Amino acid sequence: MISTGALAETPQVLSTTSRLTAADRWDHFLARVGVKRGEHRVEPGLYALGKPTPDSPVFVTANYTLSFDALRAALDGMDGYILVLDTQGINVWCAAGKGTFGSDEIVHRVFATGLKNVLNHRKLILPQLGAPGVAAHEVKKRTGFKVEYGPVRAVDLPEYLKSHNASAEMRRVQFTLRDRATLIPVELVHVILPTLIVAIILYFTGGIVSSLAAVTAVLAGTVLFPILLPWLPTHNFSTKGFILGGLAALPFALSVFIRHPDWTWYRQLGQALGFLLAMPAVMAFLTLNFTGSTTFTSRTGVRREMFAYIPAMAWTFAAGIVLNLVFVFVR
Repeated sequence: MISTGALAETPQVLSTTSRLTAADRWDHFLARVGVKRGEHRVEPGLYALGKPTPDSPVFVTANYTLSFDALRAALDGMDGYILVLDTQGINVWCAAGKGTFGSDEIVHRVFATGLKNVLNHRKLILPQLGAPGVAAHEVKKRTGFKVEYGPVRAVDLPEYLKSHNASAEMRRVQFTLRDRATLIPVELVHVILPTLIVAIILYFTGGIVSSLAAVTAVLAGTVLFPILLPWLPTHNFSTKGFILGGLAALPFALSVFIRHPDWTWYRQLGQALGFLLAMPAVMAFLTLNFTGSTTFTSRTGVRREMFAYIPAMAWTFAAGIVLNLVFVFVR
């Protein structure tokens, strides 16, 4: 447990604005594509937005730049304070799951910034997505500050602040096509170089079709999957990936019979099975990268799924690769 420490005698208040600069937007772009992934953070502490008074509201957020910037941009034209927690550059939702956006850090930051010496009131407005990591009664007991959960989206804050009552729509966690599409670049950037290396190797060992199969499996797992996610059957991401992978592999499997009518039936069947086993396994594995950033699963659900399906992915992939290699050379 983090010690509360002594209340800072002189409050340390930094300043910020609601205006996003070109440098801010460039930082957002780099964060979205996964460049310098751990460096998109702001200094934890207390920030003054506009010209706040001791009666102005206090909003709590993570020190991930996208989280901080989304909040301050949504509060354009308003006066208030932003209490930035040290979440190690992780967004509110993920940090709440990891424990860095939590009760201990809130307590520590309240005392470290001397927040009590700045305000007349004792209320903190937290994002709803931070609730899993926070015990509101503990924060109240240890700091005297009451925790109030604002809406899911920062853009709803101006409307929320009129009554401090969130509508059902404000409380609803959505995961739209646009939300899902924003996840694609960072996943794609991480796999593009290994994919090209594997594709080149397969081109010289298994031919152009095997090379294209590898590229297709990765693109389907990182681009097509998040787009089609709500419409793929089953609840598990792994089985969704296997289903999508089977559909993507089917043309490659059928092409074996079309391209090589002179092959023996067992050679045709063996190489077709190779595609039908290896490609779905690759896609199923890639789909696991999306579990922690969606509204479709939980931390315990992700653990169960990984233990249940990763061995199956490994065996299926290995069997597919072996079949492809064997029937490339077997006459």
